[in-house]
Amino acid sequence: MGFARSQKGLSMVSWLVVFCVAAFFASVAFKVLPHYFDFLSLQKIVTGVESEKALEIRSPGDFYAHVSRGTQVNNIRDLDLREVMDVRMENNEFYVHLKYEKREPLIENLDLVVHFDREYRVRAP
Repeated sequence: MGFARSQKGLSMVSWLVVFCVAAFFASVAFKVLPHYFDFLSLQKIVTGVESEKALEIRSPGDFYAHVSRGTQVNNIRDLDLREVMDVRMENNEFYVHLKYEKREPLIENLDLVVHFDREYRVRAP
């Protein structure tokens, strides 16, 4: 019974290890999550073209202009839309291919890489 009383929890070294692991995962999350939120915003802008009938988006140029305005509103500044997005129009539908990757430095020469590759079919309003 004396042995059970002496065990009162984690030692200081164990708490330090737990704290370091939690800090590492928090650091990774804080570096990666903003890129996912930007991608979700881009996805909402692209798919929102169908519901915006007043915009009168009729050509791929109009589509790029609409997405560009949406990226300015959502403060997405580090993407060149002409490089990451391919828009073509067939039968009154836009076919959008959004493909890009973002890199965040983690530790010295190790990077976190987030790769996005998605295709959309959006009806012209």
